[in-house]
Amino acid sequence: MTKKLTLKRKGKEPEPTNEVAASSEASDNEEEEDLLQAVKDPGEDTTDDEGIDQEYQSDSSEDLEFESDEEGNYLGRKKGDGSSEEEDDDGDEEGEEEDEEEDDSEDGESADDGDEEKPTTSKQNKSEDEPSSSKVSKKTQPPTKDLVKRDPSHPEYHDSDTSDEEDIRNTVGNIPMHWYDEYKHIGYDWDAKKIVKPPQGDQIDEFLRKIEDPNFWRTVKDPQTGQEVLITDEDIALIKRIISGRIPNKDHNEYEPWVEWFTSEVEKMPIKNVPDHKRSFLPSVSEKKRVGRMVHALKMGWMKTTEEVEREKQAKRGPKFYMLWETDTSREHMRRIHDPVSAPKRDLPGHAESYNPPPEYLFDERETKEWLKLKDEPHKRKLHFMPQKFTSLRAVPAYSRYLRERFLRCLDLYLCPRAKRVKLNIDAEYLIPKLPSPRDLQPFPTIESLVYRGHTDLVRSVSVEPKGEYIVSGSDDKTVKIWEIATGRCIRTIETEDVVRCVAWCPNAKLSIIAVATGNRLLLINPKVGDKVLVKKTDDLLAEEPSSDVIESERIKAAVQWATAEPAEQEKGVRVVINHFKPIRQVTWHGRGDYLATVMPEGANRSALIHQLSKRRSQIPFSKSKGLIQCVLFHPVKPCFFVATQHNIRIYDLVKQELVKKLLTNSKWISGMSIHPKGDNLLVSTYDKKMLWFDLDLSTKPYQTMRLHRNAVRSVAFHLRYPLFASGSDDQAVIVSHGMVYNDLLQNPLIVPLKKLQTHEKREDFGVLDVNWHPIQPWIFSTGADCTIRLYT
Repeated sequence: MTKKLTLKRKGKEPEPTNEVAASSEASDNEEEEDLLQAVKDPGEDTTDDEGIDQEYQSDSSEDLEFESDEEGNYLGRKKGDGSSEEEDDDGDEEGEEEDEEEDDSEDGESADDGDEEKPTTSKQNKSEDEPSSSKVSKKTQPPTKDLVKRDPSHPEYHDSDTSDEEDIRNTVGNIPMHWYDEYKHIGYDWDAKKIVKPPQGDQIDEFLRKIEDPNFWRTVKDPQTGQEVLITDEDIALIKRIISGRIPNKDHNEYEPWVEWFTSEVEKMPIKNVPDHKRSFLPSVSEKKRVGRMVHALKMGWMKTTEEVEREKQAKRGPKFYMLWETDTSREHMRRIHDPVSAPKRDLPGHAESYNPPPEYLFDERETKEWLKLKDEPHKRKLHFMPQKFTSLRAVPAYSRYLRERFLRCLDLYLCPRAKRVKLNIDAEYLIPKLPSPRDLQPFPTIESLVYRGHTDLVRSVSVEPKGEYIVSGSDDKTVKIWEIATGRCIRTIETEDVVRCVAWCPNAKLSIIAVATGNRLLLINPKVGDKVLVKKTDDLLAEEPSSDVIESERIKAAVQWATAEPAEQEKGVRVVINHFKPIRQVTWHGRGDYLATVMPEGANRSALIHQLSKRRSQIPFSKSKGLIQCVLFHPVKPCFFVATQHNIRIYDLVKQELVKKLLTNSKWISGMSIHPKGDNLLVSTYDKKMLWFDLDLSTKPYQTMRLHRNAVRSVAFHLRYPLFASGSDDQAVIVSHGMVYNDLLQNPLIVPLKKLQTHEKREDFGVLDVNWHPIQPWIFSTGADCTIRLYT
């Protein structure tokens, strides 16, 4: 690459005087001005250098070697033995290196200063630097002078901002230094001379230097010149202060007393001190007019004195009083009483409010019935009164609610706060809870896909096969129909002797049984659809009557009797008949398919019965019922039994045979209920237009009350797989909602209404009577009073 930079000077070592020796010993480790420039190799190509190659010879064979730091500052002198010399890269012999010295103007000035300060030293150096063999070099080289030793008590460059670094500063500018990687030099100095790269040792030399040199840790490399710079103790202290976030100057006092250079007191000084002119004492016409305007403003109350302003401020701090209603006169405005609370102004009376309105404004029977029906919701009425017709004004009776309204008016006056309230502008969107978008909660049914027509009277109940291929429906036309879901085709019709109140398909997929509640009888029917092996297995199971050693009590025998179906009914598919002593309203299965329960609202203490299919025996769970039982339900996981009366729901443990919990609905009449597949949430429908969501682990009161329908809610149902539930009402609407139940007990269920499906027709104030979900797909079936079953997908 480049030649190693040697720090040797040729010449004799001077013998200093006592004063000079003392100063040199004291400044052995002090920084000095740069004595050396880049070394010129005679064998190197000199075409890039300015001028002619100059070789310098000394008059003595003894070498003088100087030690300098990486910045080129003088550190001291060392002996010229071969061990301290460095070899050049191109293999030149030791002791034969030639130095090229270029002394600039600054070196000359510093040398002159040294002559003035210490003449003895300069004279000796002059005499020693004049050997007999250096005549030729004296012609080409200006005479050099020894540098003056610096006093260690005074910091270097204390009074100026110059340094030796400027003598060898790289003048190439702010460029990437890797451009010089392929060259022997690293830039140019002030005199356009090449700055030769310093010698580069290998990693072993670097490691030895790190071990042997005590100042290795404070040595840094200058990227501009390639030299290694030794950081002084003052520089290290300065770096430590900067790293610790302190002020670099250690002599700076952060807590010096603040000197107020400018006073904060404002002194008013007159611009001029000339006496006023005589015309200043004469009345001015313009000022007279201005004073007159001020007097007029004071009389009219437009302008107020300081005392009046203070009085008004005191009045504002005290309580304020406002007029509740404006009077017919403007006397309050004359008294300057502001901010009256104006009374609400009603619309002007129309023809309907006349004592003798035109006939088209009078209500007919349908409008009267509609008006009376909205008694609980008067805000939905078109008129707040019912128009009446009188022959004359004398025949108009007194206002029937006069005393009531007068009392309420006086009550308003008595309870009205005597202060003006600031109206809060609250947008309706802030009052609505933040719910996720229905688009993010898909899938759920959105459109009507199929309509199953075939019944001739209202369809009360529908149930779906566990595999999701067929549905069964029961109607008031005394028939049970089995439909194929995909095609809407009626596969089989089974006629019964009475109105079919409820149908329920057995949830056990290994059995093909439908329970049908018709009149006083509960029919167990094999529909004969699906797998033939399964149909045959079901027939074999129901044909065998198990032998029972248990003697049933007379109370159970009087309430229910098991019997095998007649041959005529066997052909229709009826296998077992369970006769009850009262009409059956509801039938429901246990999740395993062996137990089923029936409800007879007129049965008093024997309203609810539990039947076991495998042993063909029944039991009455309650000796005394606490209310009129409406419907019952089995828990999907635990041995619990839900019994809903008109107002409350009771949960019984069938194993312990005790009451576990009583749920308070605060409703007038319960119509139905459905339990979540996980068994910890219950959904209840009521005839007073409400749906109640109960969290069984949380409280006995409803977690949430939903008023989504305008009429009585007939049925509710949870989906077995998806977080969906639905409700059917007499307003012909099926409302599908999202009901996510989380495993985290600290997180409340998420309930979001999704879709309102309203395609049923109204018949005699009846709408949707039953809803049921498909066991696999997010599809829902609904039955209505319009004799149809509708599928929404």
